[in-house]
Amino acid sequence: MKRFVFMVLLMNLLILPAVTARETDRNVQFDRGTELFSEGDYSGALEEWLAIYKTGYTSSPLCYNIGNAYFKLNNIPGSILFYERALLLDPTDEDINYNLQIARTRIVDRLEEIPELFFVRWFNVVSLLLPSNTWAVFSIVSFIVCLVLLSVYFFTSSYKLKVAAFWVALVMLFFASISLANSIRSRNLVYHNESAIIFSPQVRGKSSPDDSGNDLFILHEGTKVEVTDRVGEWLEIRLSDGNKGWVPASTLEII
Repeated sequence: MKRFVFMVLLMNLLILPAVTARETDRNVQFDRGTELFSEGDYSGALEEWLAIYKTGYTSSPLCYNIGNAYFKLNNIPGSILFYERALLLDPTDEDINYNLQIARTRIVDRLEEIPELFFVRWFNVVSLLLPSNTWAVFSIVSFIVCLVLLSVYFFTSSYKLKVAAFWVALVMLFFASISLANSIRSRNLVYHNESAIIFSPQVRGKSSPDDSGNDLFILHEGTKVEVTDRVGEWLEIRLSDGNKGWVPASTLEII
């Protein structure tokens, strides 16, 4: 047992400096990108920030800054893509929402949107207020408290305590269920997102997943779509107006 504890402590001592050094390097690189951006070197800033992003690290400020750099370089689909990614990580940020709306005014397509049900929209917003893992912790803790209160309900002899424990246990069970639902939804929205941004200057939506299909519509770069199916190198997409069609997978980028 002592040997195991010693090995754990030794591993922590070896790993912690490496993690701290990597975080320090990332902060230095981020600040260097910020300095380049303020000097008007948008390409240099973008290079610094993308280097961080490609390591697997992501955050709302990082995605937001990458979106700003792309916008300054007049790369509208790139800016929209990263504004959308930033918005998933921080849906209440007004600056992200504002810049995203500005970028959307620069795209060609103006599609009529089918209104999203208000309770679905609110469910998504609430789910994204906290990371998936945080919601999961809330769910587990609430469920454990619920079990403790139920044990009190079954084993106490006090009638008032039984009643109080029962109703509070129900509340905690409800909160555990809601937290679990939010955790699953948050993970699906962030890590299994099926939304995508068109990157090709122009792409034709086909009636079938091949070049011989009939043309159903034409889309331009920067348009947001939903991916609903995949066949080989073709993706079936749904537009905000409800229309569907097939496009090559190389013409878009998943958010």
